[in-house]
Amino acid sequence: MIKVRTKDLNLHYGDHHALKDISMDIEENKVTALIGPSGCGKSTFLKSLNRMNDLIPICRIEGLVTLDGVDIYKDVNVVELRKKIGMVFQKPNPFPMSIYDNITYGPKTHGIRKKSMLDEIVERSLRDAVLWDEVKDRLRKSALSLSGGQQQRLCIARTLSVEPEVMLMDEPTSALDPISTLKIEDLISELKKNYTIIIVTHNMQQAGRISDNTAFFLLGEVIEFGETENIFNVPTDKRTEDYITGRFG
Repeated sequence: MIKVRTKDLNLHYGDHHALKDISMDIEENKVTALIGPSGCGKSTFLKSLNRMNDLIPICRIEGLVTLDGVDIYKDVNVVELRKKIGMVFQKPNPFPMSIYDNITYGPKTHGIRKKSMLDEIVERSLRDAVLWDEVKDRLRKSALSLSGGQQQRLCIARTLSVEPEVMLMDEPTSALDPISTLKIEDLISELKKNYTIIIVTHNMQQAGRISDNTAFFLLGEVIEFGETENIFNVPTDKRTEDYITGRFG
């Protein structure tokens, strides 16, 4: 089933044409990796899926982006949209407050106040982010006291706390050591049972390991999009092959 669809999506920052005619069907409960050299439009595309580019005054968007068939630029409240489509950034960005308050921040803004419900959300989110056993005895301690890898899993738990349907991840492991990276990769493979995940990564091995589908971006265009296995083993475009084998990028 198609969860997110873009059709003829064009995005301009002033005079700069950052995304060009991008049409893509993103499947539910799959991991879709976005690969390509720096500055090719991957993160811009990711942000257009939950309207984070709205915050940039010189940004202009044309074309269609739908979530479950609904046009997210026409018929959707942005706050509700960002509840359904959560975002995890490149560098862990926990709020300077306790682990517990980080997780309950989102649910509270959506009106949940009952302590028993909040407690439940905290435990569920931390368990889903495979962090509960490491932090359950220090929930009132500052989130900033956690290691980098733990902070990133906390940010994933914070995103999960409002029960999104889609998770956008912008190079979520690039600031982490190999062991923390592996934990997050295992976590992503587990999370796709319940969520649709779209991840920007510069790491070819990572894309090969964790994604079901891959899109190769170059200069604002999608050169090739399909099953990861095919993209990596039998790409149809020479530019895809050159990028994957490290001849450029």
